Amino acid sequence: MVTMTTTTTTTRLICCFSVAALLLLCFLLPAAVAEERFYEFVVQETLVKRLCKTQRIITVNGQFPGPTIEVFDGDEVSIRAVNMARYNVTLHWHGLRQLRNGWADGPEFVTQCPIRPGGSYTYRFPIQGQEGTLWWHAHSSWLRATVHGALIIHPRRAVPYPFPKPHSEFPIILAEWWRRDPIAVLRQSMITGAPPNVSDTILINGQPGDFLECSAQETSIIPVVAGETTLLRIINAAMNTELFVSLAGHKMTVVAADAMYTKPFETTVVLLGPGQTTDVLVTAHAAPGRYYLAARAYASAQGVPFDNTTATAILQYKEGAGCPSTTGAGAAAGAGAGVGAGANSFNGQVGSGANPFNGQTGSVANTFNGPLGRSQFSGGHPARAGPAPMLPFLPAFNDTNTATAFSNSIRSPAPVKVPGPVTQEVFTTVGFGLFNCMPGPFCQGPNNTRFAASMNNVSFQLPNTVSLLQAHYHHIPGVFTDDFPPLPPVFFDFTSQNVPRALWQPGKGTKLYRVKYGAVLKIVSQDTGIFAAEDLPMHIHGYHFYVLSTGFGNDEPVRDANKLNLDDPPSRNTIGVPVGGWAVARFVADNPGVWLGHCHIDAHLTGGLAMALLVEDGESELEATMAPPLDLPLCIL
Repeated sequence: MVTMTTTTTTTRLICCFSVAALLLLCFLLPAAVAEERFYEFVVQETLVKRLCKTQRIITVNGQFPGPTIEVFDGDEVSIRAVNMARYNVTLHWHGLRQLRNGWADGPEFVTQCPIRPGGSYTYRFPIQGQEGTLWWHAHSSWLRATVHGALIIHPRRAVPYPFPKPHSEFPIILAEWWRRDPIAVLRQSMITGAPPNVSDTILINGQPGDFLECSAQETSIIPVVAGETTLLRIINAAMNTELFVSLAGHKMTVVAADAMYTKPFETTVVLLGPGQTTDVLVTAHAAPGRYYLAARAYASAQGVPFDNTTATAILQYKEGAGCPSTTGAGAAAGAGAGVGAGANSFNGQVGSGANPFNGQTGSVANTFNGPLGRSQFSGGHPARAGPAPMLPFLPAFNDTNTATAFSNSIRSPAPVKVPGPVTQEVFTTVGFGLFNCMPGPFCQGPNNTRFAASMNNVSFQLPNTVSLLQAHYHHIPGVFTDDFPPLPPVFFDFTSQNVPRALWQPGKGTKLYRVKYGAVLKIVSQDTGIFAAEDLPMHIHGYHFYVLSTGFGNDEPVRDANKLNLDDPPSRNTIGVPVGGWAVARFVADNPGVWLGHCHIDAHLTGGLAMALLVEDGESELEATMAPPLDLPLCIL
């Protein structure tokens, strides 16, 4: 079980105020109360059954998904991580800005050395000016496949949501599952040079759902009450797969993305890249019964294998006619629950090229007339009795039009002041590459090569003796260079399917890009057609940024200047760079330290699709990286 204690701190005022000032203080005090929250996360091996197979996985406190952290804006958080597993581990709090405090950010050998087996480290950080749905995950090797959980930040006490308060809230964590140890999958890829094997199934809250063998008894249940509104906090914790999500019989109203409120809009499908979160409101206005929430891949790269399973959970009305109780078996998914895997069980019934949006982006006729019927794997279980759930239609796996329409619908809820003018700019190509090598067992990539990935032709290499932030803070030479190129070495038709072979091979390096404190930084991410173009979720640690524009083909600043949204651009921490396209981000570099920027598809990150920003200290103490904590894990030199 997760261990948490809470202490409340208030400030005593001993000065005398006027009656008006006292009244004002009484009004403001509830929102100013902050709490100190303490958790203990024990990273350990846990025996579970998935895909009709019992195996050991790495979990936190024996839970999969891991414990949900719920805090309020303004709280102080301390999380003691105890590593009882056989692997090194670090933890990352995805989307938290960690102002001046990179020591709590977590990526292995970027901001800290790993917590060794038997060791511990306490992550300490305040929640400052952030609210919404984030998540936490391991940032070592491929441990985040099973070491992850929700991080929910509520508004300050007595501060309302910017929408009617929902009657209930429910986290939806999407993930992937392998029949093998994910670390073994990664190691095989690193030995052979081939891309890692795709996962065996998609999961919703730790379970594949009714349409796969050995899974029906633990299919995740989302209880709702007729007429009430539920806030679904959807998190894509998948390692390598972008996912479409749809809900039968109900529309979803998007109200936030990446813990930033959005201009509300209705949709029947949500798209999330790995690392992204989306909050949706669902009102239980349909006939009381049972409805499938389904998730399947959006796979934009042509000819590249992907996990083609479809995961399901069940939205179940409480006390609906014929519905079983949601307090019995199947109401929740535990780490030891049994589930299964198999081929896509919708048999061609899913997939629609129609635009799933209403309003200015159109609407879909006949959206909710998906196939009805109980799965062949679900018969006989008490929780599967009653009316058969209705299935939603989901977009086809390669429906880029729907993916683009959804992404373009996300806007800030009100006009924003976009930072400017730009004082530093990086134009970076992002995509795959191949290292030449002699044919053999270690060269099993395409055409006897080794798979690689890069940014501006640099395949990022992590140090292995000291972290980048420690090397920067303590002025340790020889760990990195600060000459990451702000432009690609060669300009060419980036999205061509016939890129010259000479451009396929990147160089290896640990190169950082130096940024002045307070600079207005513009980053253009350009996908390439080397090996295969693909939609890429790019994440920058330590920052949120405005997404000013996205498009297809090659970015041309003069031609595309009129496409910049300087009115209500969304603020994100993970941006989807369109397949064969580009994205423009802008932000103020006001958080000093070393911050990783990388593709959140882990097969690409381990291939080198990353870089790091070295943001210099400002002039004052409050503009400088704080001193490292005394219990920072020791490095092995």
